[in-house]
Amino acid sequence: MCLSGLDYFSTLGYQPAIAALAAGALAPFATLILVAVTLFAALPVYRRVAQESPHGQGSIAMLERLMPHWKGKVFVLVLLGFAATDFMITATLSAADASAHLIENPFTPSWFTGKEVPITIVLLLLLGALFLRGFSEVIWIAVTLVFSFLALNLVIIIVAAVNIVGHPVSVSNWLDSLFTAHGDPIMMLLVCLIVFPKLALGLSGFETGVAVMPQISKAPGDTEANPAGRIKGAKKLLTTAALIMSGFLVLSSIVTTILIPAEQFEPGGAANGRALSWLAHHLMGDGFGTVYDISTILILWFAGASALAGMLNLIPRYLPRFGMAPAWASAVRPLVLVVILVALGITLHFKASVDAQGAAYATGVLVLMSSAAIAVTISAKRKGEKRKTILFGAASVVFVYTTIANCVERPDGLKIAAFFIGAVLVVSLLSRFRRSTELRATSVMFDTQAVEIIQRASSAGLLRLIAHEPVKISKRRYLHKHQHAILASHIPQRAPVVFLEIKVSDYSDFAQDIEVRGITRHGQWILEATAPSVSTSIAAICLAIRDQYEVMPHIYFRWTEGNPLLNVAKFIFLGQGEIAPLTREVLREAEPNLQRRPWVHVG
Repeated sequence: MCLSGLDYFSTLGYQPAIAALAAGALAPFATLILVAVTLFAALPVYRRVAQESPHGQGSIAMLERLMPHWKGKVFVLVLLGFAATDFMITATLSAADASAHLIENPFTPSWFTGKEVPITIVLLLLLGALFLRGFSEVIWIAVTLVFSFLALNLVIIIVAAVNIVGHPVSVSNWLDSLFTAHGDPIMMLLVCLIVFPKLALGLSGFETGVAVMPQISKAPGDTEANPAGRIKGAKKLLTTAALIMSGFLVLSSIVTTILIPAEQFEPGGAANGRALSWLAHHLMGDGFGTVYDISTILILWFAGASALAGMLNLIPRYLPRFGMAPAWASAVRPLVLVVILVALGITLHFKASVDAQGAAYATGVLVLMSSAAIAVTISAKRKGEKRKTILFGAASVVFVYTTIANCVERPDGLKIAAFFIGAVLVVSLLSRFRRSTELRATSVMFDTQAVEIIQRASSAGLLRLIAHEPVKISKRRYLHKHQHAILASHIPQRAPVVFLEIKVSDYSDFAQDIEVRGITRHGQWILEATAPSVSTSIAAICLAIRDQYEVMPHIYFRWTEGNPLLNVAKFIFLGQGEIAPLTREVLREAEPNLQRRPWVHVG
């Protein structure tokens, strides 16, 4: 909870000031609406996400199942772009805000002023170094920081509440300004609803909460398909974090709005972006205020840890599986280095400005929450849960409205997200192209009939396979194909041959287990299998036959008609195309020893 809560709880460092700046005297009521959305919309949505996607992929995995083939893959890549926006900007914005808190502390030397960029870069490098050491160290640091930060916030709120009770005039002044500016309760509600999108950063943390689910221990009896104990733990995590944060949001908003003069929240004001810190210094002295600042700096700096944890869980679960990232992207340490380099680039581009990154942060958070709400609504509808469908549908409307309102008011966030989406799409497609000739079968298995056919058809240590597209399966077609192979490739007339047929499954998939089945059709021996790509599966089957049965396969093809460049595109995106040379290329990359490489004949 503390690891995912770094992102969530750290927003207390700036959320009360955002609420006061956006809603003025109405800030406590606007915060109550935020809390209502948290507890009655976001929390139920993500409890459902945890139940249906318990392996860390979050709502993205749910939507992937609803949209097969390339349409689903591209949709997932777009959502990953928004997720990257959310997680990366969380790291860079939080580190930038930490440097701002450091510079604004009264005991900080004056020469720190204007050094936001180098300070932020140092914080990000330290964060990356911690992740390179190991994950368990990160978690225990997170626990320490979160508990100390929440304890200090609680002390400030209690002292502020005592001050309010001792000086009731502050409440009277707040009420006077409230009713002077907003005399009509209905208008108050409308204003709160209008400013709600500006408070959306207070919803951050839910996507990270489900992203760290693989770190939750399984209970006895949990299986990979149904980790009931892990799901229960995740629901407990989400609920506990939401209740804690809701309490702190409401209380902090009340005390900061009542006690801090409105002009201090304005840009350039002492409480802008640091309302609770302002109270700590003014009510309890610079000594305690500095302790609070240090705690705030540390948790804001370390909020990037929850973002990194989310990235380290999401990227290896999607991009390598899609063939859209190098194989090393599944390893933690190289991925940490890449993510930190991207974070440094973002920091330099935005010059460590918190305000410049806020719009992108909100956009990423809201799009992911909208997608989660839509995913659980569709899930509930398909399962015939009418009441839940209505409730989740209402949550979807709230999040979609908030997302649209945020994008209209702050379009810069959408532009930044578009950059991340474009980067994810370009890098993914280039990687898919580069890895297209890899041996993409995770395993090859032969049923009993297939083994029998291989053993009976093998002669003199070789097995003759004729590639056949399983579209035309008449007796005449098989005889014609056999005679062509005899004529074009000089197969002996009476030599035993086996037809190899590959049915293309989801051609957008990169790799899968291949199960080879043996059948007899029209008196011909046939090995058939289903795979995403014809060429790579034929190569994998030939290598498996060589290794498992000590028989050298000879595979016979006919040349494919058509433009070769078009056929290459068909291979990359549809798993078909110019089969013969691509099969040979896959075999060449997989087996560098020419004497051990299965033979490819084309005529």
